[in-house]
Amino acid sequence: MALLEVKDLSISSGEREIVKNVSFTIDKGECLAIIGESGSGKSITASCIGRILPQALSITSGSITVNGKDVVSMDKKELQSARGEMFAYVFQDYQSAFTPFIKVGRQMHEMIRAHKKMSREAEKEKILKSFANVGLDAERIYNSYPFQMSGGQMQRCAIAQAMILDPDILIADEPTTALDSVSTIKVLELIERIKTELGCAILFISHDLRTVKSYADEIAIMYKGQIVEYRPKEDIFADPQHEYTRNLFAAIPPLRNVPKRLPILEMESQK
Repeated sequence: MALLEVKDLSISSGEREIVKNVSFTIDKGECLAIIGESGSGKSITASCIGRILPQALSITSGSITVNGKDVVSMDKKELQSARGEMFAYVFQDYQSAFTPFIKVGRQMHEMIRAHKKMSREAEKEKILKSFANVGLDAERIYNSYPFQMSGGQMQRCAIAQAMILDPDILIADEPTTALDSVSTIKVLELIERIKTELGCAILFISHDLRTVKSYADEIAIMYKGQIVEYRPKEDIFADPQHEYTRNLFAAIPPLRNVPKRLPILEMESQK
């Protein structure tokens, strides 16, 4: 049995169907990347797993199970427990993960207390370990306000927050879009380490095939609310079958083209 199974999932806004008969599975310690352009339905599909859809949207058919438990039929109390323990989210807007004028450590304490009963000392120990696990200066970050940290540090804090309750599945929705290239690599390497060392399943949402090339095990290509291609990463990169997948590859700018020097630099070099 797969850790996460989404089967024939359809999501609608009124009479308009936005996601159509989407199916995929993820096993423990695996990463599935869902790739598609803006508006393809990939983020809505990810939001549906944790039942955090906007009110205007609703599940019209299909099933979602995590460890054999039906997420679609969960009541509010069951969902509150499942969010953070069964599945956790990291979004591209990492700044929204924390209240700006409350210290990060205090917000992490509140996160734990919403799910578990522990002494404050045990909570702090768990928080500091979580910060250290994502490569942060634990004590300093614990006593910092969000506005005192860089974007890369904030995103790693968001990952630490997501992993604080040891969820089965980490859902990363465009987690590197707002980061510079160095921070992007660090975050991707961190997510890979979470997968391999902790055995956490990863659902990675992205619009960029290059971003997931080194980290995904399988790739699902989503177009107009449907999965049009779903295969192991190596197969898709070696021989993309669907026309839309081939168009995505064609849109990747080549990395071997060395840009010419700007004319102004040529002029300065001749002085």
